[in-house]
Amino acid sequence: MTALAILDCVGLTPRHLGLNTPNLNRLAEGGFVRPLAPALPAVTTTGQVSMLTGVAPRQHGIVGNGWYFRDLNEILLWRQSEGLIDAPLVWEGARHADGQPWRVLKHFWWYAMATSATATVTPRPAYHHDGRKSPDIYAWPPDLKQVLDERHGTFPLFNFWGPMADLRSTRWIAESFRTAWDHTKPDLGLCYLPHLDYDLQRFGPVGDHLERNLRDLDACVGLILDHLRPLGVEVLVVSEYGLNPVKRAVFPNRHLREAGLLAIQVNATGELLDPGASRAFAVCDHQVAHVYIRNPHDVATAITALEGVPGVARVHRGGAALGLDHARCGELVLEAERDTWFAHDYWLDPVAAPDFARCVEIHKKPGYDPRELFFDPQGGKFRAAKALLRKKLGLRYVLDPCPLDPTLVRGSHGVPTADPLDGPILIGSDRRRAALPLTHHTDIHGLIRRILDPTHA
Repeated sequence: MTALAILDCVGLTPRHLGLNTPNLNRLAEGGFVRPLAPALPAVTTTGQVSMLTGVAPRQHGIVGNGWYFRDLNEILLWRQSEGLIDAPLVWEGARHADGQPWRVLKHFWWYAMATSATATVTPRPAYHHDGRKSPDIYAWPPDLKQVLDERHGTFPLFNFWGPMADLRSTRWIAESFRTAWDHTKPDLGLCYLPHLDYDLQRFGPVGDHLERNLRDLDACVGLILDHLRPLGVEVLVVSEYGLNPVKRAVFPNRHLREAGLLAIQVNATGELLDPGASRAFAVCDHQVAHVYIRNPHDVATAITALEGVPGVARVHRGGAALGLDHARCGELVLEAERDTWFAHDYWLDPVAAPDFARCVEIHKKPGYDPRELFFDPQGGKFRAAKALLRKKLGLRYVLDPCPLDPTLVRGSHGVPTADPLDGPILIGSDRRRAALPLTHHTDIHGLIRRILDPTHA
């Protein structure tokens, strides 16, 4: 039986082929390449789950990288439990001719905990009781973690996200995927390669940085292809989205607060969004935002507060028009103009911002914050150095190197790009698949079944 590897090269588009991408070029020339329409919102978790379930978010329930958990009264992003997915994954129930289930390796793909996959590897920092955070991973089975730690050293967590995010994390993932593949011998291996995404958000989808980053990503892909080619493994390269150039941010929560709909609490850390007491608030996720409204009578007031705001392209009542009509969806869904992204900020005065506002803090902010990719030009590196010195001296510290300035961000995603050549891509190593109708993220599910189960029509 053929084995299949899927490499998720975040931010890669058809237009990138030929720009310092010799390994990707050879893969496409020997097989096929085509643009894909993204799942909406065009973000990581929604895209990945749509590919692996073959259905829209209205069925699988992953309406963004996070949402408001109404039963917990909490906004939670980047959860990891596979149990949050409401639709069957492509390998669930799949069997070989001898009745054995498919062996599946999830390597840095999302929803990696409590997974039905055979093996999984994902970032999992160690949080010490004294407040320190140490880089680490979670892996199953446990002996896989031991093998990866011994062969590749500690995962460079602080190069995976934050102002220091760079090639080191993606190269570690690519090299360790080869080891994990040999150790687990999967039928289906999923590998996430995020490097290109960093500078395209920082500096935009075009510019002098692009070819250098494509070269670096392509080299990581080459490491994997060189390892898998002698094993006869079929390879798909996919991406979750293409990036739009942006020049401004919109703050939905500030507009809702000014309309008297958003409530805050104040404590020693600053102003905090109070979801349970708010009549309406937004969970911002790149270029899409879910607006949660307790009382249906407040929907019209929220629409009035948000419609017509420069940068807001559309205000949807519910998510049906986007395939997002799931219980987790907001009562309103906002789409940004292509040159705009949604910032989560709810404070009206920067002095009142909570102490985590300038930190890399993906679990406390009520939305995604690409400003975490930057050192604040106004002293961010100095603040980081001072915090690290206090850490070494055993003193308490706040590591707050990031800016509040939204204009630093030059690339975003969530809504489709204007041209499909700037959107997601599918590259396959087997040209026999070229005639198949593959146009959307959800079509990847059927392609996986066709490759790994020859009896599947």
